Amino acid sequence: MEVQLPDLPVALIFSFLDAFSLLQVSQVNKCWNRIADSDHLWRTLCLKRWGFCNFTSKSLGTQSWKQFFLRQTKEERRMALAQPDDFTCKEVTPDLEIFEEVAYLSGHGLTMDGQKKSIVCVVSSKHTLDTWDVQEGVVMWSSPAQQSRIGYLATIPQMHLAITLDIEGTIKVWNCQDRDALAAFAMPRACSSMEAYFSKGGPILMVGDSEGDIYTFAVPGLKIISKVKAFHHSVDLLHCSPDKKWVFACGIQQYVLPKAFLTESLLKPSEGSFPVSLGLPCVSCYRACWIPRKESRITLMFRKGTTKTTGFTTFDLATESTEGQTVIQAHQIGSFLLPVHVQSPLWMGAGAENLIVFASGPSLFLFTINGLLLLQFQDHQKTIDNLWVDSLHVLTTSLDDSLHMYMWEEEGRYPYLKSCCHLGHMQHDLPLLTR
Repeated sequence: MEVQLPDLPVALIFSFLDAFSLLQVSQVNKCWNRIADSDHLWRTLCLKRWGFCNFTSKSLGTQSWKQFFLRQTKEERRMALAQPDDFTCKEVTPDLEIFEEVAYLSGHGLTMDGQKKSIVCVVSSKHTLDTWDVQEGVVMWSSPAQQSRIGYLATIPQMHLAITLDIEGTIKVWNCQDRDALAAFAMPRACSSMEAYFSKGGPILMVGDSEGDIYTFAVPGLKIISKVKAFHHSVDLLHCSPDKKWVFACGIQQYVLPKAFLTESLLKPSEGSFPVSLGLPCVSCYRACWIPRKESRITLMFRKGTTKTTGFTTFDLATESTEGQTVIQAHQIGSFLLPVHVQSPLWMGAGAENLIVFASGPSLFLFTINGLLLLQFQDHQKTIDNLWVDSLHVLTTSLDDSLHMYMWEEEGRYPYLKSCCHLGHMQHDLPLLTR
C-alpha cells in the first residue's frame, strides 16, 4: 500500500472482480473506495448479470448502478425464498379468450402513464392483441380484431412497441395505445420466424419466410434494410445473440446446415456482396439458444440418424480478417448424445457458460455441454409443455397448468440450479401469477 497506482490501472484491475470482492476492496482505503464505487464498474456488473432485461440509465431514477445492483440482488434472494403464499393469483374470467402468445412489454423500473407497471402483451384466439397489467390482472388495451390469426408476437420493451405477424404474412407495429397500427407491411409469401431487438442504431426486426429469405426492417416504420437468401427452404429459427453481434438462422429440414450471420453485415449490406456468414456443421437442428453470459457461444439441439437420437453441440464464434475480408470461425467446444431412454426434449435453454437445461416428459435435466448429468428435477406430475430460461431463472409449466420456478446459483457454483417454488393450478380458469 506504500505505492499508489493511478486510478485507471486500479479500475482495470477492479473490473475483473465480482460484486462481493468489489465491496471488499472498497473498504481498504478512501482511494479504493472511490474507485470501487464507480458507476462504470457497477454498470458492467449489472449488464453482465441482467443484460437480458434491456434496462437503461433512465430506468434507474435517482439510484446509482451500485444501489441498483444491491437492491436487485436483495430482490432475487427474496424470490429464491418465495413460497406459494407470497404470490397473488389473478383469474382470467371464463368468458375471455384463450391466450396463444405472450410477450413481456414493460416492468418495474419502466414508467407508463407516470406509474411503474409490469405489462405483458398477449395474442388471443379472437385475433386481437391485448396488453395486461399483471399486478391488477386487467386488460389495459386491445387492438381491433384482425382478419387473420396472429402467428408471431415480439416486443421492444425500450420503446413499448409490440410487433405482430399473422398467418397471411402481414406485419404490424403497435404502440399499444392507439387503435390503429403505427405501420404495416405485407410480406410477399408466408413467414416462418420473427425476431426483434434493440440495437445501437435503434429497433430492428428480422423475418424469415418460407422460401429461405431473411428480411431486415427498421422499426417502427418497417423500412426494408436488407433481404438475404439464406436457404432454399423456410427459415424456421431466428435468434439474435445477447450482444447483438450475431444472428443465428436455421431451417429445420433434414440435412440443412444452420448459419451464423454477422449482424452488422445484415444491417449495413454492401451492394453485390453476400452478408458475412458461416454454415455450422450440425444437421437436423431444431432448437438453439445463445449462452446468456457468453455472448458468442451458442448451443444447438439436433436429432441424429434414423433413431432420431437427440444431441447437443456447442460452438464459440469469432471473426478474423483474412486478406482484407472478415470471416467467421466456429470452434466446437462440446457435443454429446442423450441416452436412448431419455425422451426427446422439445424445449431447451442454457445457463452460465457450460450448462444446458431441457425438459423431457415431467422432468427437468441439467447437463454440462460435454454430456455430464448434473441434476434431474421431478417437480411436475405431468409433461412439461413449456420452458423459459434466462441468466437468473428457469420457469417450467406442465399440462396440468402448474408452474415451477428455479434459480441459477451465482457464478455457476454448485448446485448450479436450485428449486424455489411450485404453484399449482387453482381452478378451471387460467391464472395470471405474480410476486
